Amino acid sequence: MVPPESKNAPSMADVAARAGVSHQTVSRVVNGSDAVRGETRDRVQAAIDDLGYRPNKSARALVTRRSGRLGVLYTQPHLYGPSTLAASIHQAGQQAGYDIILSPVPHLEATSAERAIEALLDDAVEAVLLGVAHQSFEELVVQLSSKVQVVMIHSDPREGVRSVGIDQHAGAVLATQYLLDLGHRNIAHVGGPIGWIDAKQRREGWLTALKDNGVGPGLEITGDWSSRSGYEAGARIAGDDSVTAVFAANDSMALGVIRALHEAGRRVPQDVSVVGFDDVPDAAYLWPPLTTVRQDFEALGALAVDVATTAIAQGTVEVPTLIAPELVVRSSAAPHQPR
Repeated sequence: MVPPESKNAPSMADVAARAGVSHQTVSRVVNGSDAVRGETRDRVQAAIDDLGYRPNKSARALVTRRSGRLGVLYTQPHLYGPSTLAASIHQAGQQAGYDIILSPVPHLEATSAERAIEALLDDAVEAVLLGVAHQSFEELVVQLSSKVQVVMIHSDPREGVRSVGIDQHAGAVLATQYLLDLGHRNIAHVGGPIGWIDAKQRREGWLTALKDNGVGPGLEITGDWSSRSGYEAGARIAGDDSVTAVFAANDSMALGVIRALHEAGRRVPQDVSVVGFDDVPDAAYLWPPLTTVRQDFEALGALAVDVATTAIAQGTVEVPTLIAPELVVRSSAAPHQPR
């Protein structure tokens, strides 16, 4: 017997009536049980399709103890790196059959992060992916690990924390070594803000490359990832004629550096070479086109989801090695020309 038309969304009972089976049989089909086969399964699936029935995920989670949800906590969503990483995780998670709940935390406040995490736990996520590479969050990660599977996304995690990441130190070495190979010996660094693990790793890569080549560190200025802070750093660098190259810890700051150098009459790359980090979509269209370090956020998002889902299924997972970055050579750096 076909159930009467209803303005409400079709229920499992409606599907059972349409297919001529029990409510339990429909539940088994919806939950992927092998106990229902052949013509009966086909009849139930046809009824589901005809009625446009959508399973109640919360009710299904009570039966299977699986919500099919992953939570993603990330900060500074206005920046290229965090926003691109979140989008990559969202895409990879959906391809893996999971619903992705994105929870951006605009500011680095412990209370805001704790509220966001509690909201994710209230949504019964099976794992939390933390795209927060900041020292202040590390203790929070340890506490969270006792409640749910956690994958932290950065390149220098504390011991015992499951993580994936891109090798920030290696990327900074690539950028600095490229400038050294061009003959530069006074290489300034515009770094990211204190406390950010990525900023720390990029600074240490700059120092490592210089030390390995017997070169002392040049001028060092701390920015806040913004083009404005890069511009302010560039104005200081422009006043030091001995600086012939700059490694900026992200492309936004590199853009600000280039603008300030141009305004001061110092040409890029003829007078000062500049290398950035991230390879934002606009990097190839700046003037001059920016030499930078590319991070494969698509691969990172896919890897984070793979580690999370493997941990859900198996309880443990071997932590993969860091993803290698790539130097993208364009036109903002040139061989040093001694005066």
